[in-house]
Amino acid sequence: MSSTDGARKVVPIHPQDDEQLVPLFAAHSKVYPRSVQGVFARWRWGVVLLTQLVFYGLPWLTWGQRQAVLFDLGARRFFLFDVVLYPQDFIYLTGLLVIAALSLFLFTAVAGRLWCGYACPQTVYTELFLWIERKVEGDRSARLRLDGGRFSLEKLVKKWFKHVLWAMVSLWTGFTFVAYFTPIRELGLAFLQTRMSAWEVFWVVFYALATYGNAGFMREQVCKYMCPYARFQSAMFDKDTLIVTYDTKRGEPRGARSKHEATSLGACVDCSLCVQVCPTDIDIRQGLQYECIGCGACADVCNGVMDKMGYARGLIKYTTPNAIHQGWRRAQILRRIWRPRVLIYSAVLLAITAGMFVSLALRAPFKVDVVRDRGVMARLVAGGMLENVYRLQVMNATESLQHYRLEAQGLPGLVLASDPLTEVGAAQSRWVSVRLQLPADTPAGSYPMQFNITALDGGGVVHEKSVFLVPR
Repeated sequence: MSSTDGARKVVPIHPQDDEQLVPLFAAHSKVYPRSVQGVFARWRWGVVLLTQLVFYGLPWLTWGQRQAVLFDLGARRFFLFDVVLYPQDFIYLTGLLVIAALSLFLFTAVAGRLWCGYACPQTVYTELFLWIERKVEGDRSARLRLDGGRFSLEKLVKKWFKHVLWAMVSLWTGFTFVAYFTPIRELGLAFLQTRMSAWEVFWVVFYALATYGNAGFMREQVCKYMCPYARFQSAMFDKDTLIVTYDTKRGEPRGARSKHEATSLGACVDCSLCVQVCPTDIDIRQGLQYECIGCGACADVCNGVMDKMGYARGLIKYTTPNAIHQGWRRAQILRRIWRPRVLIYSAVLLAITAGMFVSLALRAPFKVDVVRDRGVMARLVAGGMLENVYRLQVMNATESLQHYRLEAQGLPGLVLASDPLTEVGAAQSRWVSVRLQLPADTPAGSYPMQFNITALDGGGVVHEKSVFLVPR
């Protein structure tokens, strides 16, 4: 810019001929993964069927007179088969999250992104949606022709039918998700009678839209740009981690050839099928990339090509960088799996898991919370006694009616002036008002004492500490 007589003149700036404009983002093009058959594809579909059988089937299981797995937020009770958990059992959720994190570290250190390639919900539902897409529109070449062709009745029918099926799966997924918080039979009846609550409708639609959008449209974009695991996976890899690897020494130089042609080229025929089957659209021949989810689809299709060419399998395979560089056999690879970091992860994971299950097995079948009645701090009552009032929340974590006896100890002359017996229904909680008394001539102060609550139908004793206040 230059200035003349106080006026500002803008001088346009043009890029030089040797300068290039670099976009800050890559334009997205739709990925059309080719279907593939092989051992890893069978494992992947096995995990898909197992996870969806558990997810869709658990809400229909009954345990006694209730749903076997139910997170009743309104009643603040979580039912896991014969275990009833209360908000006070939050420590078990913490333990479960720690176990999940350590399991992820362990499996990643041993065999890379097994979770991403086989069990992640994004992978599972993308596989389901791709299967529907292939059944309706055809495999990769047919879908490319359909999308690239002109508008026609066939295209309209296939596209709409595919999206209707996607929507049905998505809505059923959202409905099942909400059924973990509202009993599925009640939820189904409410749906048929059009009296579902606003929150139930919201979460069904929200989860359905999330499934529809992520699995139907975003697909590999979630793995490549939204999932944080892809960014820090390298911190858990080492040279002895099993990953999907292209054997460069054996495959290069690559090139096309006929089946029986004598050639000095490597084993790779440069068919690009490994790229066509990749759900994240990467070329594994360029080495390990953060976008790789370790699904093994490229290994399956490459093994098929090697079989047709009469070459040995394993040009693309699960192996370790050390094994590739040093030519290790399978036995040597397996010995290196049990290295120090894996042993440490395994020991810590086993210890925490065992501790959690032992704690669950030994936990008392009921819990008690003691709260001082803030409306009545201390008062004089008949007989020359000083009284404190407490409220005890007794939570029955069993599936049957339970009877309890309340006692108080820890102070000389301490008297329980209320009914010592109470009962709580199956998997219910009850607030009990308890009155404790001491002689009025007791010196002022705060005196520690203890409540003992005994389950008369079996289940042990719970001890809860509190204080008795004597005002000045």
